[in-house]
Amino acid sequence: MFFSNQNIFNILFEAIPEGVIIANENQNIIATNLASEQMFGYKKDELINQNLHVIIPKKHQTNHKTHFQNFLKSNTIRKINHNLNLFGIKKNKNEFPVEIGLNPFKIDNKSYIIALIIDITNRKKTAKKIENLNFKLEKIIKEKTAELKNTIKQLKNVNFDLKNQIKKRAEAEIQIKDALKNEQELNELKTKFLSLVSHEFKTPLSGILTSTILLKKYHLSEQQDKRDKHIETITKKVHYLNNILNDFLSIERIESSNVIYKYTTFNLSKAINEVVYNANMLLKSGQKINISSNIDNYVLYQDEKILELILSNLLYNAIKYSLENTTIDLIAHQTSKNTIFKLIDRGIGIPEKDQKFIFNRYFRAENVLNIQGTGIGLNIVKSHLENLGGTISFTSKEHKGSTFIIKLPLIKPL
Repeated sequence: MFFSNQNIFNILFEAIPEGVIIANENQNIIATNLASEQMFGYKKDELINQNLHVIIPKKHQTNHKTHFQNFLKSNTIRKINHNLNLFGIKKNKNEFPVEIGLNPFKIDNKSYIIALIIDITNRKKTAKKIENLNFKLEKIIKEKTAELKNTIKQLKNVNFDLKNQIKKRAEAEIQIKDALKNEQELNELKTKFLSLVSHEFKTPLSGILTSTILLKKYHLSEQQDKRDKHIETITKKVHYLNNILNDFLSIERIESSNVIYKYTTFNLSKAINEVVYNANMLLKSGQKINISSNIDNYVLYQDEKILELILSNLLYNAIKYSLENTTIDLIAHQTSKNTIFKLIDRGIGIPEKDQKFIFNRYFRAENVLNIQGTGIGLNIVKSHLENLGGTISFTSKEHKGSTFIIKLPLIKPL
């Protein structure tokens, strides 16, 4: 007898919420539970003694017998695999997607297979809805990114009238918060990305609002030093926001293959001086940037703005992840084939186990999780360098600092 205690078997069998079918070595169905009968549209015991082909679509029946026999011989469990596209067919001939786990067993030297079957029709429909929502979300992100870029452009061009600055920055904060709120409602799969953007914008904007509120309290001429302090804070925060937006825009262009590199001939010192000038606004107390003394002799034919973006990303990271009263070196020299840049800091360094992931988008090492950052800067740098035919590498030791090395090929003007 296959069942030694029919009552106990029936109780346990019918208690399983998924469909369960047991077949013998001839592929004949010998047992089903209520869930499987309802799933395939059959009445109680109507599937018993029928061949498994009755619940398998015709297009999959040709090789099923061979697969079945091979599975019996292997005598191994096949767990449910979410990546397989499997289908069943109902009594009314309607096909539907399923997931199946198989387990072979023997009783009285006879081989059987028990199949656990899950109807994933609703899951497939949900996945399709998520896919559509994701498409809409990507479109909205691009639109909102363009809006944010336009807002920052307006902030850059605004005059020094603090009242107008406060108003425009408040408008920018509202737009950002609204954009994030709408995006989060569209798709939970973007939660990590949206939370990141929210945090990175909210913190500096809060600093801007706080400084502008405090500015109103200082009316006397002898309080100019306090006004200057808050104006400097506002400038740094806006500069930080602008850098983040440039990073997100760079990602969008790179992913859509929308980057058009504009090659011009320029003196390397001009580009480096521009990068260092902007970085000086972010220096911590006692920090200093040392530059190569020989850069006035180097001329490049490259995309000047992209090179500035690359060096700025590395230099800002060096500042952010270094302590006060430390020195950062920016060294450049040329060989017969390349222009080579070295950026050396004495900062917190990158843990060894995190180093292989450091160029992955949104990845942040475990020792910087409490420091502001998006985890996209190095990914952007690497993508641009690869497009320009260059490379980036680094060495780093935790608590000692990091050295990033960039190689750009020397090319001649067309």
